[in-house]
Amino acid sequence: MPVDKELRSLNIDIPAQPDSLVKLSLLLAEEEVNLQSVSALVSGDMALASAVLKAVNSSLYGLSGRVQSVQQAITYLGTREVAAVTFEMGLRAVFPPAPELDPLWERAAVRGLLMGRIGQALGVDPWAAHSAGLFEECGKAVLFRHAPERYKPLLKAAANDEDLLLLEHDEFGVSHDALGAALCETWGLSGPAVSSVRFHVIVNATLQLPMQLPRRAICALSALAHALMTNPDTLDVVAGKVAPQADLDPQLVLRGARKVQEQIENAVERQRAA
Repeated sequence: MPVDKELRSLNIDIPAQPDSLVKLSLLLAEEEVNLQSVSALVSGDMALASAVLKAVNSSLYGLSGRVQSVQQAITYLGTREVAAVTFEMGLRAVFPPAPELDPLWERAAVRGLLMGRIGQALGVDPWAAHSAGLFEECGKAVLFRHAPERYKPLLKAAANDEDLLLLEHDEFGVSHDALGAALCETWGLSGPAVSSVRFHVIVNATLQLPMQLPRRAICALSALAHALMTNPDTLDVVAGKVAPQADLDPQLVLRGARKVQEQIENAVERQRAA
């Protein structure tokens, strides 16, 4: 997907993928992923490894014991989820710490986990799904990094992401969905993940998947995750509308989404009770 032409005319910096994540991407692209190499790569960056372990030990993952090494994390969660957490930490690291961005990163972690696990349950590329969930709102971070004092009032004024897109266009001539897709392309995410990030606002607002896309399953997972995170009571309706558009069985989709929802809720409850 080409970068929005309006973006090319703006002096907005799209952060480059950190070297450690470039190397991780290359390792994950191999037919036989070398778990030791992945572990060694993440462990070799002390700050990154510490951030990954902190995230993996959070209530979101609900592990029965405290994980003390990246290798342990891979053993318990698998390479994909640990790699996704690593990407999450790497993505956060290229943007300045700011209270305004904290809710964005918290939603990204939950959304990525939901989309990745639902994708796994349905046989839809879980790595692309998890990545799309992580990057969905990253265009907001790009605009915040570019002009924080101009962007903060927009975040406060917008009642929802649809309103925010209009405000962003008025202020910057480009919106966070396009910028997020551009960042995804720069970081080498797959086409379906890029498309999901590009169209997530309209998909979540209308439950209509872009017909011009040959593969729409990741977009459907975005709508499911959005429902689970904002209004779980609408999940049946959302699954019934988006699943057929992605050539997925609505009942299987609903079952898979409910199962993942239950997994995460149980994990959080176990952590609270520990």
